[in-house]
Amino acid sequence: MGQIGIVILAAGASTRLGQPKQLLPYQGKPLIEQITTVAVASHCQPIVVVLGAYRSQIAPKLSQYNIHIAFNQQWSTGMASSLQCGLKTMEEMTTQVDAMMVLLCDQPFVSTDLIQQFIVGYRRTGYPIVVSEYAGTVGVPALFDRSFFPELATMTGDVGAKGILRRYSSSLLKIPFPQGIIDIDTPEDWERLSQ
Repeated sequence: MGQIGIVILAAGASTRLGQPKQLLPYQGKPLIEQITTVAVASHCQPIVVVLGAYRSQIAPKLSQYNIHIAFNQQWSTGMASSLQCGLKTMEEMTTQVDAMMVLLCDQPFVSTDLIQQFIVGYRRTGYPIVVSEYAGTVGVPALFDRSFFPELATMTGDVGAKGILRRYSSSLLKIPFPQGIIDIDTPEDWERLSQ
């Protein structure tokens, strides 16, 4: 049985928020450390954190973790380029990966238990894509079997993997994650989470 890798997308400029969301404190740690701690505790390998904007401020926060940092020079073109950067980095590190899990740095309620639900679902059911289900939609966190890596490598824009999820909607194992709706894009989002 091969490994399950994790790619954490944290390259964005947080334009609507007005400050790097990756560094916002949550439960005593910056959000980027929070999600990295969860990923490391899941025992998945390799773990790739994709940085772009604010890379020089964020990278030092991750120095104590057993992860690999990838720099997406095209981070401003959208999430697809960051996902591809993480995937490429992961594939350069090992060929022993059966699947890749995609996490975002601004979903503070992702837990190791949730990651394990994805892995168990993937291993037991044979579904090639495992997604979070929240607020009547599906999205990240999401796990993709390696058979989807070539398609992920050709995405464009800021939609990320949404197009693939729509195209293969009958091939999705959905894991309920109601708190997945909570992410931090605006000062109001941050204020709500902080209360």
